[in-house]
Amino acid sequence: MKPTLTIVGRPNVGKSTLFNRLVGERRALVDDMPGVTRDRHYGECRAYERPFVVIDTGGFEPEAKDDLLALMRAQAELAMEEADSILLLLDGKEGLTSTDLTIITLLRRSKARVFVAVNKLESKKRHPAAMEFLELGLGEGGVRFISAEHGLGIGDLMEDILASFPPEDEEEEAELREDELSVAVVGRPNVGKSTLINRLLGQERLLASDKPGTTRDAIDSLLVRRTTAGERRYRLIDTAGVRRKRSIDARVESLSVVKAFKAIDRAQVVVLLFDATEPFVEQEARLAGMIHEKGRAVVLVVNKWDCIKKDTDTAGAFVKRVREHLKFMPYAPVLFASAKSGQRVSRLLDLVDRVAAGHQLRVPTAAVNRFLEKAVTRHEPPIHRTKRVRIFYLTQVAVRPPTFVAVTNYPEALHFSYERYLLNGLREEFGFEGTPVRLKFRLRTRREHNERVARREHD
Repeated sequence: MKPTLTIVGRPNVGKSTLFNRLVGERRALVDDMPGVTRDRHYGECRAYERPFVVIDTGGFEPEAKDDLLALMRAQAELAMEEADSILLLLDGKEGLTSTDLTIITLLRRSKARVFVAVNKLESKKRHPAAMEFLELGLGEGGVRFISAEHGLGIGDLMEDILASFPPEDEEEEAELREDELSVAVVGRPNVGKSTLINRLLGQERLLASDKPGTTRDAIDSLLVRRTTAGERRYRLIDTAGVRRKRSIDARVESLSVVKAFKAIDRAQVVVLLFDATEPFVEQEARLAGMIHEKGRAVVLVVNKWDCIKKDTDTAGAFVKRVREHLKFMPYAPVLFASAKSGQRVSRLLDLVDRVAAGHQLRVPTAAVNRFLEKAVTRHEPPIHRTKRVRIFYLTQVAVRPPTFVAVTNYPEALHFSYERYLLNGLREEFGFEGTPVRLKFRLRTRREHNERVARREHD
């Protein structure tokens, strides 16, 4: 499991700027107004030799009274509980404040390793004014001076933080046998995740309750299923419910989206649960986006379907709502079920097997290029600066998820709409059900061109 770094500090010290630099994209909203980041943001940093999860918290106001600031404080506290290491970010322009000192007092009680960085010190002239931070007596290896906006001092800081992470658990990775399929069950609280896993297991292996937030950590259960083809093993991962942003004031229901983030990271297939009796919420779309970005196979399960009054169009209308809610995930199959009564639950593992097969399907290059020839004939690539864009060949370079590379003379000229056309064609031709499919365009190299000419002359 990837280690976790949580960035904390009072509002407007540069946490989101640093988060964006580490993750490599503008995932967190950055603004000069304090308190812009109101919820935890999470992402993966892959810029260093060991990938890790980064959590950007809302501005931490320890004495907050109003609802919004109290929520931000609770978010930060929960994120600190989930961290392997914590980075306290301070403002080198404003100097040390009473809020900073209160946060520092709280961090002294943390079990995680704490690092301290003073931000906004892109100018050396500011260093003398920042000397007061050196007397804090907190943090691994002392206080660092950095500029998140300009990237100054980040490399040395991250080198120390990476060294602080627990060693990679080789035994945990080895626990998953080659013949096991890891399946994470995720969704917001009280949607029925533990009840569904208990139904699959056929016994009360997990605590199931009507009270949201019962499951505090990811829990693995092994399910062995006997089929006509032999035994099939599944490692089922139950997770804490993903909470609505406005209800995180209750600490007993603490572990939120980061637990799901880690569970999805460990899984090959993700079962995303919806509650048929409740409206869709933003957190479900966020979860689905996370599953898609990580390239996991997915099955969408609409639970508590036995509680819905139905007519001939009820299921079709619900599927339409799901597709509108998750427009980026049209490939995911939808199953209507009831974990409590067992209705259609027996079909779930068949769906899991199907999407897992699509997730690791490898198509021969010859078949891929026969598809490409037909696709280009039906719909030619665009003209680029009076020249025809040509796709010389298409090849699959990876599975989990299926990933293809198209070699062309003008990769920049192939618009998203043409990429979508090819992706839809690949799905229809080869049946990639329940899995994202990646397509990348690459410029043909001079060497490839010469080799192609040589083969043509030889033939």
